[in-house]
Amino acid sequence: MPSGQILLADDDAAIRTVLNQALSRAGYEVRSSSNAATLWRWVSQGEGDLVITDVMMPDENAFDLLPRIKKIRPDLPIIVMSAQNTFMTAIKASERGAYEYLPKPFDLKELVAVVGRALSRPRSVPTGAHPAPENEDIPLVGRSQAMQEIYRALARLMPTDLTVMITGESGTGKELVAKALHDYGKRRQGPFVAVNMAAIPRELIESELFGHEKGAFTGATARSTGRFEQAEGGTLFLDEIGDMPMEAQTRLLRVLQQGEYTTVGGRVPIKTHVRIVAATNKDLRVLIQQGLFREDLYFRLNVVPLRLPPLRERVEDIPDLVRHFFVLVEKEGLGRKQLDVEAMDRLKRYRWPGNVRELENLVRRLAALYPQDTITGAIVDAELDSQPLLPQQPAGKSSQPALQASEGLSDAVERHLNEYFSGFRDSLPPPGLYHRILREIEGPLIGAALAATRGNQIRAAELLGVNRNTLRKKVRDLDLMVVRSNRA
Repeated sequence: MPSGQILLADDDAAIRTVLNQALSRAGYEVRSSSNAATLWRWVSQGEGDLVITDVMMPDENAFDLLPRIKKIRPDLPIIVMSAQNTFMTAIKASERGAYEYLPKPFDLKELVAVVGRALSRPRSVPTGAHPAPENEDIPLVGRSQAMQEIYRALARLMPTDLTVMITGESGTGKELVAKALHDYGKRRQGPFVAVNMAAIPRELIESELFGHEKGAFTGATARSTGRFEQAEGGTLFLDEIGDMPMEAQTRLLRVLQQGEYTTVGGRVPIKTHVRIVAATNKDLRVLIQQGLFREDLYFRLNVVPLRLPPLRERVEDIPDLVRHFFVLVEKEGLGRKQLDVEAMDRLKRYRWPGNVRELENLVRRLAALYPQDTITGAIVDAELDSQPLLPQQPAGKSSQPALQASEGLSDAVERHLNEYFSGFRDSLPPPGLYHRILREIEGPLIGAALAATRGNQIRAAELLGVNRNTLRKKVRDLDLMVVRSNRA
């Protein structure tokens, strides 16, 4: 049976009651208060084995109280709760020395599990926190559950140098996340260097990354520094890593393994101290099967995977994003705008194949082209130009050509395969086509079944006609995200 005294502070009596009951059932002694002053008195008197506190207290902000607590009792774990649910809330909780940040509402079982982990951890573990800039012009916007998971993951990663692999569709904000990892992390004093692999000619990638010596190749009239050297002491962001040619992948793997590199045409190894953050909108596992990406490099880069959700999976964030972009364009000199209810509904129903980037571009168009202070649904309809809305397509599909009216699934697959084979002209696709095609079909099918049953795997297995254990294995193998709902 677990044991320990929990000091709980929240000015909401109902929340205190619920948390008190849940923690007491788990075997903990709980002392609760509605203000920060009482919490501080208990802590300063040496009471409590763990603190749970809301950020917004009637007499003091918890973020101001946390440094004082950590100063007199550095080993006391603190769990911070907040209904603000922004990126900066998670980051500030981490910076002030919180053991964990939980956005409200949260699952009580999760809270009890976090408490158990916090009380069982070794003492005198340094937080590694570094004060971040006080700039409230936050880089990431959204309060959806999907974004809360991203914020919490980022807060844990800030004090580390772990390699991160960011995946997500185009326009989901992969570079923004990489930049946030740098700007609020331990390497913020160093440079942030971004390189887009898809934008560099294949023959120049090694020179771009590692630099070259004078005379290394035709046209090399002087020594040139590479991106690794430019990023020394900071962060190197490798965007579109799936487009890196195999020969460059081999050199990158060697750098990651040995911590040193040589310039093109050079002979003296150069030590490197950079944090690597990679990103891609491709499925690297498919590229591995096709022989286009090294499996050992994938595991080197995929130390901490972060999947950014497409905008259609976080439509509840659209109002916050719209307001954020309108504020930005207003700062740039355009008039203040807002959307009416109908216009916002249109945006929530749109598929957003270009994700957040497409939404930002739309907001900028609306602000620049229309004199009205309030943008109507008719205006949004005209700008979206009759693009498909969410109810008209199965969720989770990207902006691919729609099925023809009389075309069945078999005909559509056949048309797609004909186009696929024709792209290779006189050659053939890479081996393993059968399993790649089945995987591509399985993923959307299982994803659609899970979405239709609101993440209930028992009902999804029944709908698909497969064993529940088989479904679980497929979800794991295909790396599908299961979003559960109590309404299922």
